Amino acid sequence: MFSGSIPALVTPFVDGAIDEAAFRRLIDWQIEEGSSALVPCGTTGEAPTLSNDEQHRLFAITVEQAKGRVPVIAGCGSNDTQTALWHMQEAKAVGADAALMVAPYYNRPSQAGLLAHFSYLAERVALPIVLYNVPGRTVTDIKPETVIELARRFPDRIVGIKDASGDMTRLTAHRMALGEGFDQICGNDDMALHYNAGGGTGCISVTANVAPRLCAEFQAASLAGDMDRAHEINQRLFPLHQALFTDASPGPVKYALAKVLGWIGEEVRLPLVPCSAESRRAVDTALAHAGLA
Repeated sequence: MFSGSIPALVTPFVDGAIDEAAFRRLIDWQIEEGSSALVPCGTTGEAPTLSNDEQHRLFAITVEQAKGRVPVIAGCGSNDTQTALWHMQEAKAVGADAALMVAPYYNRPSQAGLLAHFSYLAERVALPIVLYNVPGRTVTDIKPETVIELARRFPDRIVGIKDASGDMTRLTAHRMALGEGFDQICGNDDMALHYNAGGGTGCISVTANVAPRLCAEFQAASLAGDMDRAHEINQRLFPLHQALFTDASPGPVKYALAKVLGWIGEEVRLPLVPCSAESRRAVDTALAHAGLA
């Protein structure tokens, strides 16, 4: 269902408010540069600092601006099941194609709790769900046996996973149990080459915010088995993958966008702050290496 280079879109701000004009322009640019789907309101979109109204507005803008050219996977996750349900209902109402659902964070549910949480959502909203496992942020880890059970229970609802666990063995565990129809999407740009080689279908990417065409070309080459080309592009992008996490994300990403595009500023919302001078130097060097500055 979902493959290729899928940017987890930043949310542009001006004087504390969402810059809707810049966000629409970013969507158009991403599609023109070859991105295969769009994720509003993910981690990179600073979803934890968005109000519910802002989050739902961003869903609507993304669907409206994309105009069906690419799928929209709306970031709907919450550590409160009822709030997650509300986000999914709003995403479906405006025409999103799927929901990206992060594991509940902070309250640390058990695997039984995760089964109950995702099952509750899948049973109540007719919208495909891409699970999002990022235990480095949530502490909660969606174990392979839980992923497999959910996908078997709800084959038309639980359609894939964005895996940022860093555990490459899970690719094979999921694939052996669920086959190729279950989308396995990398959540770490710097692991995408090896992830695709193991059976992945693409990447929900931070770097694609800044380098959408290169990321799309990398994914196309990698998924087509053109490994010489994939390695060549990966080596151009690899320093950027790393530089964009030299400070709290998306600070370095917004700095890079301000340099590359000029019409998206560096503003982030507290408790995040603009990236450090050291991070800026790393981003500058990586952009030059990638041929983007």
